Amino acid sequence: MIHIGQLDLEKRAAVVAVILEKPLEASRKAAEMGADLLEIRLDLLGIRNLETAAETIQKVKSETGLPVILTNRSVTEGGKWEGKEDDRIELLTNLLSTNLLSLKDGPDAVDIELSAGREERDQVIKAARAYGKTVIISSHNFSKTPALQEMKTILEEAFLAGADIAKLAVMPQSRRDVLDLLRVALDAREAGNAVCTIAMGKLGRHTRVIAPFYGSVLTYSAVDSEVSAAPGQFKVDELKKIMELLE
Repeated sequence: MIHIGQLDLEKRAAVVAVILEKPLEASRKAAEMGADLLEIRLDLLGIRNLETAAETIQKVKSETGLPVILTNRSVTEGGKWEGKEDDRIELLTNLLSTNLLSLKDGPDAVDIELSAGREERDQVIKAARAYGKTVIISSHNFSKTPALQEMKTILEEAFLAGADIAKLAVMPQSRRDVLDLLRVALDAREAGNAVCTIAMGKLGRHTRVIAPFYGSVLTYSAVDSEVSAAPGQFKVDELKKIMELLE
């Protein structure tokens, strides 16, 4: 079974609110809008200090009661981390295992990129495993959609690397690209694998609503329509409402 915190992702897909500014205010708003999960984007929040990060996560969880995905996205995968790669990985690892946070107050899952160095990625995964955290291994392509078989290979590599959930976000150039992505999600679901698949941009925007019906266990959304972490995101409440209409 795939869980993030108390959420059973095999029962239904979770709507993730991306927290990228004013973390406490945005998290409270996301909870009010109906988010199931929060993704704390340390890179977009500009948080590089361990104590500040730990305090932020603890307060967000205390105020909202929602599970948290910890993410510190690299520049090569569309993130805004400024600093050394070793420091980025160390911050993630310490937040998973630090004494500053109890298991209850700490993050429930971590997202690490497939493109990260193997040693660094394994370091994060080892810490997550030691403390019972869910591992998301992600891959983002902001320029195109790889061929169908290549997308399947990317997801397979993520699982081989230790993913509980393999995440793939692509930029479609045609409706055929979108269909290929949905097929990849469906094939993964039928194989018993937990994936998150996203087609970004205007052409793929509807996948944020329908991909969960084809097997994606997570779908990402924005708290503010003026500020989003990736092109094509709906606001949390909009996404929830449309998904409920289709259930």
